[in-house]
Amino acid sequence: MPRLALRVLATVLGTLTLVAGCSDGGGGGDGDDGPGEGRRPSGARVTIRVPADAPTISAAVSLARPGDLVLVAPGTYHESVKVSTPRITLRGESREKVVIDGRLRQPNGVLVTAPGVAVENLTVRNNTQNGVLVTGSAKAAAGLPGGGGGYDTGDEPVTFLKSFLVSHVTATRNGLYGIYAFSAQNGVIEHSYASGGADSGIYVGQCKPCRIVVRDNIAELNAVGYEGTNAGGDMYVIGNRLVGNRVGLTTGSDHQEKLLPQRGAVIAGNLIAANQQRATPQQADGGWGVGVGVDGGSDNRFVRNRVTGNGTAGLVVTATADIPAIGNRITDNAFSGNGVDVGWTFPTAARGRGNCLRGNELRTTVPAGLATTAPCPLPDTTPSPDGRWAAPTPPDGIPFSEVAAPAPQPQLPHALTAGATAVPAVPELPDLAGVPLPSPSLLAAGARVRAS
Repeated sequence: MPRLALRVLATVLGTLTLVAGCSDGGGGGDGDDGPGEGRRPSGARVTIRVPADAPTISAAVSLARPGDLVLVAPGTYHESVKVSTPRITLRGESREKVVIDGRLRQPNGVLVTAPGVAVENLTVRNNTQNGVLVTGSAKAAAGLPGGGGGYDTGDEPVTFLKSFLVSHVTATRNGLYGIYAFSAQNGVIEHSYASGGADSGIYVGQCKPCRIVVRDNIAELNAVGYEGTNAGGDMYVIGNRLVGNRVGLTTGSDHQEKLLPQRGAVIAGNLIAANQQRATPQQADGGWGVGVGVDGGSDNRFVRNRVTGNGTAGLVVTATADIPAIGNRITDNAFSGNGVDVGWTFPTAARGRGNCLRGNELRTTVPAGLATTAPCPLPDTTPSPDGRWAAPTPPDGIPFSEVAAPAPQPQLPHALTAGATAVPAVPELPDLAGVPLPSPSLLAAGARVRAS
């Protein structure tokens, strides 16, 4: 153990708040042989306060054992925090006032490589790559030269991080992703805010089955609000506000990651609107004015979303150069005020099959008449027709570091009094029957960009 940790441990053990009891088994091996083993009662759990008990967040995390709470007082912390011990809760006392600031020098604000970890009630900003990264991939954890962000290629098997929670986190002005779950399963991203993501605000990649729920978040002023790549199988994006980005949401397949093709995500109850915001980072592939894009994704369900005011298109289904889009179902959504409400276009050799619509409020489709010619359900062998429409040239963007600061966001309830959060081994998955069509004011109180 480093000398700093030993010195802090020697002075802290007499003052930490002890919580008797056994571990709650929230994801992964017990791992009770962490720092300080034998210096406190077996099964005891503690609260380590920053800076009262440890001078930095990283020092506190290095002392923590499974089941402990690291509780951070208001302040700006210029560090990159790595959590490699299972079942730690990292929580700020104040969401706005506890700030992990990378000063555009560090790749990640918080890097989680252990299962059962909860990151709660704090702000991460100004990192060259990611605000919060949760991953089981050694490549992703290490990052790539030149700021590539840690994609995963090669022949080695996929290694998943099992179980995580990111809740009430504000991630802003990060050079790649705000909140990034990659090669991870059994997790929840909720009640969080992401802006200024030079690639996307929230990203889930390389999981199958994912068993991940992304719910009740705001993603605005990003190149893309939410992005899912090679992510499917109990993958739920539910009740989010994806307003005021360049592109609201994408789900698709990409050879830069494993587990091709993307298949089986559920996108339901989201507000996806006004995604042609100029004061945003410029997306590399030139997307602009699109609410939802499906690029080589299959068997995805789009249910009761409100998709409005996207200047190019509300929802686009297309294929990659070699991966078709098959069996996507678009049902009971409300489309209005989009350049084209729903469009299918397959300019490459790969095509689409079995894509269908049912029960939607919509005005225009390309090709015309899709609601009649492609009703759900359709066999996966039924070819999807090809269409074309004019797309505007996107305007220049701004540096991610210059995106507008977030509005005040809700605090985690009982942040100062609650103990550590028990992260379940598998999250409770949503019942789609209970997911309503959202109002145009969904989560508007915490947003800078209006939906109309």
